[in-house]
Amino acid sequence: MRIPALILCATLAAACVHKIDVEQGNYVTQDLVDQLKPGMTRAQVKGILGTPLLADVFHANRWDYYFDNAKAGKKLAHRKLAVFFQDDKLASWTGDANPPLPPPTNLQASPPPVAAPQPPEPATAPTPAPAPAPAPAPAATPSAK
Repeated sequence: MRIPALILCATLAAACVHKIDVEQGNYVTQDLVDQLKPGMTRAQVKGILGTPLLADVFHANRWDYYFDNAKAGKKLAHRKLAVFFQDDKLASWTGDANPPLPPPTNLQASPPPVAAPQPPEPATAPTPAPAPAPAPAPAATPSAK
């Protein structure tokens, strides 16, 4: 009786395993690809598409951008984009891009920023009035002899 109950518990526990959502790579949308123009420098391409997932030393004139998306163990999307350079300038690209991201659904107004409290200014003692200048000494009078 214990063995079938143990098998039943193990089967139920295995069915309840949570599979995480996994997104890997660069999410390159069509509007980003539309910004590419032949003759752009590597820095300009990196500024638009981001750092390539694969920059192969054996193919120095090619950058590869990959994107994989899996939810609950099922692959939802797999995209590839290859960018080719000639003389360190963009020559061509091939592959597919992702659709644009949907707008965020939880548009909550953020609270206004709270200013940090300012420390109180230190109390200053009143400055004493300057002392009056000493009176001039009386002039010496010649004595009569």
